Amino acid sequence: MLFLAYSFLLLAFLLFMMNVTDRFLKYVGYGTQSDPNTGLNPSTPGQMEFAHVLKEEMEAIGIQEVELDEFGYVMGVIPSTVERETPAIGFIAHMDTSPEMSGRHVNPRIIENYAGNDIVLNKEKGIVLSTEEFPELMNYVGQTLITTDGNTLLGADDKAGIAEILTAAEYLIGHPEVKHGKICICFTPDEEIGEGPDHFNVKKFGADFAYTLDGDTEGEIQYENFNAARAVVEFTGVNVHPGSSKNTMVNAALVAMEFNSMLPSADTPRDTEDYEGFFHLYSIKGDVSHAALEYIIRDHNATTFDVRKKTMEHITKILNEKWGKGTVSLTITEQYRNMKEIIDTCMELIEHATAACKECNISPLITPIRGGTDGAQLSFMGLPCPNLGTGGHAYHGPYEHITVEGMNIAVEVGLKIIELFYK
Repeated sequence: MLFLAYSFLLLAFLLFMMNVTDRFLKYVGYGTQSDPNTGLNPSTPGQMEFAHVLKEEMEAIGIQEVELDEFGYVMGVIPSTVERETPAIGFIAHMDTSPEMSGRHVNPRIIENYAGNDIVLNKEKGIVLSTEEFPELMNYVGQTLITTDGNTLLGADDKAGIAEILTAAEYLIGHPEVKHGKICICFTPDEEIGEGPDHFNVKKFGADFAYTLDGDTEGEIQYENFNAARAVVEFTGVNVHPGSSKNTMVNAALVAMEFNSMLPSADTPRDTEDYEGFFHLYSIKGDVSHAALEYIIRDHNATTFDVRKKTMEHITKILNEKWGKGTVSLTITEQYRNMKEIIDTCMELIEHATAACKECNISPLITPIRGGTDGAQLSFMGLPCPNLGTGGHAYHGPYEHITVEGMNIAVEVGLKIIELFYK
């Protein structure tokens, strides 16, 4: 009976307020694209502007101890409503959008009762959201779909997560009959450029465990991510007149091509999936005198991740022996590690999330992240932090889309997790 009463109250709230959608549509109007090249914290002023908006909204709905620090982190607390001692649970989402495409002047399209057809987002540019390229669309027939107009990304990554967290928070504050422990909330800057946890104060946040809402399909639960590193390979050539360069010229651009050819040709993002790792060449530039290649290295398995790094080191050694000492220099910078080794020690986080999905009639999707989230780094900072789906798809580009129903489900799953934690 208690579960039925809870579900009825939740459904009535969501149907009456519908404010997860209202919030989301409001939030995408703020330009919060991050920038890896400014050296600022947060990296762009739009993020701080949005942080002030969120601070005011959090205070208005009754979240307590709301603070916005100089780095752009917005934190707040919903106090416990139970007398016994319980763990504090946190919910985290990021404010920035990807640098890969403009997040300014977002003009969302709302398609009610989606019919399962291809959607022309921008006729002039020939941008079509097709069911062939995005087959998950067929799961949303009859639902309300939100898309871009083809000129920008949408911002569901991760403004949907923010909207869902605050909608759940407003429900808890408005319904004190739902018993829970301390709930901690934080919205972070610069996740998209890998700097989300850089100034995150775990002690001040005050949670024992947390979830990021930064995934894709509603019901998604993720606690495995790539081990990640960045590799910069520089090549120094010997540039002499090509007419008299026999046995003298060392063409840095050609040595760079030779380096890349010595990597496993099928270990690229295009050719891998699930737990398969890769080398991703994302920048190439150079001439005879100097060239540079920039890669990201990814692998879920720590051992094969180390093998990938050693492979690059070995190729560097071989090419320097062939072309002369100092021709090739390699710098590998660790970025983040697989949170699984931390979450394995507190699997109740995954058990509660799985049970919550089932009680909300959503099939739990436990999948590896082919990337990383703030939670990966936060887990190694002492805050175990798996990731949950928000309902969005095709992030970082003009094909980004989400459903109203998916966002409502994400709210319901979050509230059910809280209920299960404090039973």
